[in-house]
Amino acid sequence: MNSELYENGMAVRREVLGDTYVDKALASADDFNQEMQELVTEYCWGAVWTREGLPRKIRSLLNLAMISALNKPNELKAHVRGAIRNGCTKDEIKEVFLQVAIYCGVPAAIDSFRNARAVFEEMDAESS
Repeated sequence: MNSELYENGMAVRREVLGDTYVDKALASADDFNQEMQELVTEYCWGAVWTREGLPRKIRSLLNLAMISALNKPNELKAHVRGAIRNGCTKDEIKEVFLQVAIYCGVPAAIDSFRNARAVFEEMDAESS
């Protein structure tokens, strides 16, 4: 493990997804999935998300499109929160999902809208 990539990745992961989400993921790590947590932190967050080629907002919008296309609702919910934290608006997220409907299928987009709306409701309740 590259400790510099890991540390940089952990910082970005926490900034994008929030301490609560990351702490929960790390707390659930065990002998079976610990290495996956390390890989995700180092590789995804440390090696890619720290690159200067794209701003985090654009990375978030791309992630929402790809995760929607893959129909991965748990990851989508985490990245909807991350997208908001990275400055994306609800309207921008909506536009991504409309694009997903055309190129990846209406069912994927409908699920993405449904999951994003649930996240927005949770976030509104948390801020009240």
